[in-house]
Amino acid sequence: MATKRLAKRIGVMTGGGDCPGLNAVIRGVVHASKRRGWDVLGIEDATEGLVDLDFKKPHGNRWLTCQDVDRILGRGGTILGTSNRSDPFRYVVRGDDGSSREEDVSRKVVENYHKLGLDALVSIGGDGSMRIAQKFIEKGLKIVGVPKTIDQDLNGTDYTFGYHTAVQTVTDAIDRIQDTAESHDRIMVIEVMGRDAGWIALQAAIAGGAHACLIPEIPYHIDPVIDMITQRELIGHPFAVVIVAEGAKPMGGGQSFAGARQLGATQRLLGAGAKFAASIELQVSHEVRVLVLGHLQRGGSPNEFDRVLGTRYGVHAVQLIEDEKFGHMVSLRTPNMGSVPIAEAVKEPRLVDPKGQLVHAAREVGIVFGDEPRA
Repeated sequence: MATKRLAKRIGVMTGGGDCPGLNAVIRGVVHASKRRGWDVLGIEDATEGLVDLDFKKPHGNRWLTCQDVDRILGRGGTILGTSNRSDPFRYVVRGDDGSSREEDVSRKVVENYHKLGLDALVSIGGDGSMRIAQKFIEKGLKIVGVPKTIDQDLNGTDYTFGYHTAVQTVTDAIDRIQDTAESHDRIMVIEVMGRDAGWIALQAAIAGGAHACLIPEIPYHIDPVIDMITQRELIGHPFAVVIVAEGAKPMGGGQSFAGARQLGATQRLLGAGAKFAASIELQVSHEVRVLVLGHLQRGGSPNEFDRVLGTRYGVHAVQLIEDEKFGHMVSLRTPNMGSVPIAEAVKEPRLVDPKGQLVHAAREVGIVFGDEPRA
């Protein structure tokens, strides 16, 4: 006689910036859980729904059914809402005098986890979310992680979902910008996401046929880029497309930020493309224009790869809970699904290797990184 499976109550939440494929993961978690007879609580806006059980924006915490996730596979964003400003270990609270300060409210999260009667929690997020999850694991919560970031900077897995769709979005933009750059003989600078890792910029530059690519891992000098622009003009191609990751920095310089860090948030990067454009515009004979793709890279329907990957991640997260493999993050080691300890995944960021094969391939097809010696 088969042993009756004990009913479980699990939570699922999405943290950090949104990206294509989040809903696919949620859908996978719900369907796989329901097949086991488990209940799934969707937690609103990252950990907001665990800090405050009365938090309702716009739906609040809610028990999810298969009908709730029936038509969300191809939708961008997340039906649960998300936040990159809800770290319970530095949560923004208002004083009676109207001032704001950061405070550790993690104790509330632990209390509310138990008050809800949760047996486990699926945390879907990137490096920051996984670090927060690890702190709660050390406080005794049963958590499994799902790797989400368009930056592809999380270790322990071949791919994070959302990355492929973001690269395709940037590649499509490059294709369109090439047309207008050539028509107007312009230098078009496209700023893309990538705080510390240049994966989006590099992969899209290769796929879109860009002429230069500036990434955080390779500090740049403007001379090699100007040389490339001059050489292109001499052979009858008086235009160029330069891809700049938001975390790119000139040799001896720093990253570009959009003001001071706000309470509860990471300091926001902005202006790397404009900084580079300003440094070259007086040294080239062409008009220089800057396009910041920004959150366009996060939105929209996930492509086929991210829909399938997100679904597999959600299903395997439930399997990890069933196997009581808490403290682990779902991991793709092509073609199989596995897991790695969350602590291991966040130990070091996954960065582009300046001497790796992908950078080598880009150089071989003429893409300039700004570190090449002047001829």
